[in-house]
Amino acid sequence: MSILANKDTRVVIQGGQAGVNAARRMAEFCYLIKRPLNVEAFVYPPDAGKTNEIPYGSGLIAIPVYKTIVEATKNHPTINTSLVYIGADRAMKGGMEALDDPHIKLVSMITEGVPEKDAKLLGAHARKLGKIFNGPSSIGIISAGSCRLGVIGGAFDNLVLSKLYREGSFGVITKSGGLSNEIIWICSQFADGITTAIGIGGDAYPGTDYVSYLEMFENDPQTKAVVIVGEMGGDLEERAAEWYGAKKRRIKLIGVVSGFCQESLPKGMKFGHAGAKEGMKGEGSARSKSDALKKAGAIVPPTFGALGPAIKETYQELLKSGQAKEPVEPAVLPKLPKSVEEAMKADEVIVTPLIRTTISDDRGDEPCYDGYPASELINKGYEIPHVIGLLWDKRLISKQEAEIIKRIMMLSADHGPCVSGAYATILAACAGIGMSQAVAAGLIMIGPRFGGAVTDAGRWFKYAVDNKMNVDEFLAYMKKNVGPVPGIGHRVKSLRNPDKRVKELVGYVKSLNIKTPCLDFALEVEKITAAKKDNLILNVDGTMAAVLVDLGFPIDSLNGFFILSRTIGLIGHWVDQKRQDSRLIRLFDYLVNYAAPKRREVPPLK
Repeated sequence: MSILANKDTRVVIQGGQAGVNAARRMAEFCYLIKRPLNVEAFVYPPDAGKTNEIPYGSGLIAIPVYKTIVEATKNHPTINTSLVYIGADRAMKGGMEALDDPHIKLVSMITEGVPEKDAKLLGAHARKLGKIFNGPSSIGIISAGSCRLGVIGGAFDNLVLSKLYREGSFGVITKSGGLSNEIIWICSQFADGITTAIGIGGDAYPGTDYVSYLEMFENDPQTKAVVIVGEMGGDLEERAAEWYGAKKRRIKLIGVVSGFCQESLPKGMKFGHAGAKEGMKGEGSARSKSDALKKAGAIVPPTFGALGPAIKETYQELLKSGQAKEPVEPAVLPKLPKSVEEAMKADEVIVTPLIRTTISDDRGDEPCYDGYPASELINKGYEIPHVIGLLWDKRLISKQEAEIIKRIMMLSADHGPCVSGAYATILAACAGIGMSQAVAAGLIMIGPRFGGAVTDAGRWFKYAVDNKMNVDEFLAYMKKNVGPVPGIGHRVKSLRNPDKRVKELVGYVKSLNIKTPCLDFALEVEKITAAKKDNLILNVDGTMAAVLVDLGFPIDSLNGFFILSRTIGLIGHWVDQKRQDSRLIRLFDYLVNYAAPKRREVPPLK
């Protein structure tokens, strides 16, 4: 048997991420003792309607999140316990909500920093309703082999080491959360382990005191002895001593009280817990508490280090008298499945990667581009075009190549508000759409008729050069197999109105005296096509394509230069419209040719 928490305990957790973390620890314990997860619901208004996924073994359990306790217990009527992981300013409201629900009999509050007034009101309200309020500042409650409420007991390995997978004979009550795990472990090493361990919290006014829990242990036949760990401040230990000494008790009581160092320090000094404060006249001192426990007949070890032997001696007496029996350990205990990362680190599993990357790695203290740390690239004078070279072509390009790319980006960053990409972004901005979506709307326009011809132009110019075609052969092939030559032709520019961007880029590249077979071929194509029609000139897409192919960039990366460059302009158009607080755009009627039939009468439905 056990007290407070047992195999019938069903839990709702009030709170967000801290509550989810607690549920994960509780699931580990349930997995260890081979029982279903006892957490049935969460209450956390910001996430109401969602689910929290809790690992259980190698799987996940989806636990629903509700807005209120009433909704949770209505949908899960077996819930009888609430764990409160809510901020101190809202903890009282959450605790009261749980206590007022007729389904809930036990509320354990983990929250620290709860005002003393709130703690008193919660405790009084619980007593009025005949319910249990544990905490605040409680690490939780655990009953070996049955139930875990909160994170008490520690990590999975410690649950096993402390033999919490089966019942022992010792109850534990502590104020300190950390010491609770220590005492549980000591009971497992010097005796047969625990029945139930309770962290009541270190606040000055816990919702339930030692005496109330001692009464429960006294009535639990499995519990043969109880270890209480007290500390200076308040009178809970004195009241426990008074209870124990009032008459002969079935359980043996072992007590230790921390804080003897206070005797060497100024009176009234406060320690870590809110309630750990000796009175100015020495009341509530560790010594006075220890003396009261001794006088009542409790076993009080002279030091904390002597607690283990005292527990062992008590256990041996219980064995000798037949009150306790040596436990039977299970032959096999479940092992908590390792995460993929843990198993890989231990060389226990081979995982087929989902993706493969050859260009970057961010697993260190900074990103590396093709192996080069980003900060070193900056500090050694490399610029954006060099990063493009590393990420798009896996090589550190030269200064000349970097300058060409910089000019390509500057020349193609924007082409005014009237082209389809910019116009789409402007429409979206005026409709109140955010930057990323509005810019994406503009980028979607990039295709074979707007800016998307760079890759195709590069592909076919390279095809002609690689196959040693002359211009006539190339044009004949394109006419028969492809269609219009990508990169040739412009809606506005012509021989009489040349595109200065093309002239600028071609002039600069030619001034470098580098080999440019694709660019040379494209210029030869222009001579023939422009002679037929003066707007069939080499456009900026075709020029970019030929130059980038000559620089050695992969064909499939070429459109990326236009996309990257034009994104600068699209962001500019979005910011420009936001700066002007532009209104929603609707086309004027005169901009539309309404070619639909004139208004006519709808015939009767047959």
